[in-house]
Amino acid sequence: MAAAQRTVIENCSIATVDADDTEYAHGHVVIAGNRIEALGAGKAPEGLENVVRRIDASGHLVTPGLVNTHHHYYQWITRGLATDHNLFNWLVALYPTWARIDEPMVYAAAQGSLAMMARGGVTTAMDHHYVYPKDSGDLSGAIIRAARETGVRFTLARGSMDRSEKDGGLPPDFAVETLEGALAATEQTVKEHHDASFDAMTQVAVAPCSPFSVSTELLREGAELARRLGVRLHTHGSETVEEEQFCKELFGMGPTDYFESTGWLGEDVWMAHCVHMNDSDIAAFGRTKTGVAHCPSSNARLAAGIARVPDMLAAGVPVGLGVDGTASNESGELHTELRNALLINRLGAHREAALNARQALRLGTYGGAQVLGRAAEIGSLEPGKLADLVLWKLDTLAHASIADPVTALVLGAAAPVTASFVNGRQVVEDGRLLHVDEDAVARSTRDQAQRLARIVARA
Repeated sequence: MAAAQRTVIENCSIATVDADDTEYAHGHVVIAGNRIEALGAGKAPEGLENVVRRIDASGHLVTPGLVNTHHHYYQWITRGLATDHNLFNWLVALYPTWARIDEPMVYAAAQGSLAMMARGGVTTAMDHHYVYPKDSGDLSGAIIRAARETGVRFTLARGSMDRSEKDGGLPPDFAVETLEGALAATEQTVKEHHDASFDAMTQVAVAPCSPFSVSTELLREGAELARRLGVRLHTHGSETVEEEQFCKELFGMGPTDYFESTGWLGEDVWMAHCVHMNDSDIAAFGRTKTGVAHCPSSNARLAAGIARVPDMLAAGVPVGLGVDGTASNESGELHTELRNALLINRLGAHREAALNARQALRLGTYGGAQVLGRAAEIGSLEPGKLADLVLWKLDTLAHASIADPVTALVLGAAAPVTASFVNGRQVVEDGRLLHVDEDAVARSTRDQAQRLARIVARA
């Protein structure tokens, strides 16, 4: 790092989210190239070479960048629909619309989803995209292009569906792929886009959609494909009571046992939601280190229930936070999920002891990095890790009277992002994106949403 250009951040509070939860009331961070070179109490060391920028971060808290572990970007252009439905009815209502998306729509929706997250402190994002209508264009490529332009670190969970209504699934028949087509397209996406390096900006996971939209063969062969290619696996699991009933009727067992029978438990797997888990299910996830993407706002929006996050953490289950698709979480922001995770879990059995502010911050940072398999690279502020970090402004009316900065960030109003860095490169300044025109994205998403609505109306 001797010849690397350096950025020095000083006079800030720091929550490192390292293994010891080290914090500094007044400290500094030194970025060299794309790595964190040093951090600690007080001023930065004297005599640093190649310092190209110094930031006086008085009144700010510096944290690791937020890590989103579950999302569906295409839903950005179908927000505000089916607002009073449970999951299965919501899916039935929206699948006919989603099945008519194409590349321009998906690109615009990805831009909108990414922009909203990035300006709110997300530095590592993911998208579980599983709707690939015939002749709709290069949807995976469009999503990856939008992430690259926004400047965030990104995982594409290349999804798929092959169980339609005629096979007892929920998607309409014209909305699914064949088993062979889904596997071949997924493998091609991994080979074209997955980067396994330490500082990778784009990675790909294998991600059949859910037990009620994919065949047993697609789950089993998808797991085999992922392990042959050396990538992670992602799907939805145990989201609702109806899903559990569906699995028992169709497969003769609950979701966790079904997933285990198809090779879908393991430290290379993470699942979204996991709301309806019994003690045995949680123990199986803890034993196998299967990860969970906790999506509190979406679970509330669809009346799915309260995931047993405190019990999962106690069992050693890796848990991160997810926005989920914006057709079930219209805000599209991850920093609000810190607060919602804490509050909603306190409505459960553990009440006020369920989660505290620092545990919520850990879920949104290091926990997410664990779930995505990148805890060695991101998720905490430590020398040698990648320079993905956020400066939260906490000296305004909204937060200035809260003495503890972590409590202010988690329980207070959504804090402004003064600066956000990904891989050492600044992507947000004073709450605005630096590399994407937000106003142009807003216009594009509105236009594509209206275009999709017209197509659906004609159909």
